[in-house]
Amino acid sequence: MKELKDYSSEINKCSKCGLCQAVCPIYKETGNDCAVSRGKFVMLDGVLKGDLKLNKNINKYLEMCLKCGKCSDFCPSGIDVCEIFRIAKHEYLKNSFEGKVIRFFQSKNIFNNILNVFNRKSASTNGSLLYFAGCAEKVFPNNTYAVRDILKALNIETREPDFECCGVPFLASGNIERYEEAMTHNIEVLNSQSGEYILTDCTSCEHILNDYPNINKKIINTGDFIAQQNIKFEFNKKQIITFHKPCHLKDDTFLKNIFEKCENIEYREMENYDDCCGFAGQFALTNRELSSELTRKKAKFAINTGADIILTTCPACILGIKQGLLIEKGLFEKKPKVMYLSEFLKNASEITT
Repeated sequence: MKELKDYSSEINKCSKCGLCQAVCPIYKETGNDCAVSRGKFVMLDGVLKGDLKLNKNINKYLEMCLKCGKCSDFCPSGIDVCEIFRIAKHEYLKNSFEGKVIRFFQSKNIFNNILNVFNRKSASTNGSLLYFAGCAEKVFPNNTYAVRDILKALNIETREPDFECCGVPFLASGNIERYEEAMTHNIEVLNSQSGEYILTDCTSCEHILNDYPNINKKIINTGDFIAQQNIKFEFNKKQIITFHKPCHLKDDTFLKNIFEKCENIEYREMENYDDCCGFAGQFALTNRELSSELTRKKAKFAINTGADIILTTCPACILGIKQGLLIEKGLFEKKPKVMYLSEFLKNASEITT
């Protein structure tokens, strides 16, 4: 496993150009240079030189990150910012009490037992299409039911072996050993299964699975899969919809294809539809005020479209948008529904090919 010192040259590649400021949602909200990647690199460079200690204060700024990847995408030096921050968090946590607590709750038996408390869905082992539902679906299974129903309309049954969590929460917390354990298990299961494709409906799962090494299958999300099937969805009444693009969804071109085949649906793009929703899993716990404000702004953009339904393809974004709607509209005001794309499509009165 690499250590922070192995990234010294990468950290020093940062030219402090400030492009990360222009795209970082946290910097836009706070104006704090320590919250953006170039500021964090200054601190980490100080750690490597021995001028600073990797302490709680620096970890506070490492936590102040949505892992949206925009700084990496726009970095002219091509620095893998999120990877460096993960390694730094790992080094801070590995000998701390906080790290021990995280490793305990994320250990295989504890983590899986917690999820199994919520698990209300049965998985098939005999279908023709390999399906990676993701661990969030054990807590919120409606989308998995929806995916199955849509595929049944195409006479396709899913096969869902004993996968582990893809590893996103482990990486986010800096628990790299646990991530590698889950990844190794999933790769073994994936490569032991027949078929060319693995289908997933969680954007974060898709992102991580594509980073796994030595997989002998292609990863495809349900949006792309449905768009390729030329399915038509008829709804009984006219509905206005909008879509929030999760940070980990790199390509959303399937949307146009799908929405063009939805009868009685009007799509309205919200302002900044591809900005982070502000939830980002652990971030919502460690930076509650920031998360609340970012999710509120996202909800406001969605409300301004006049949409009846807000769609997305990430379970964390579902929670983030709902949090924002609650803050923006209050407990009792009428709010748009927030749904997975597949769950919405499954509710069509008629699905035809």
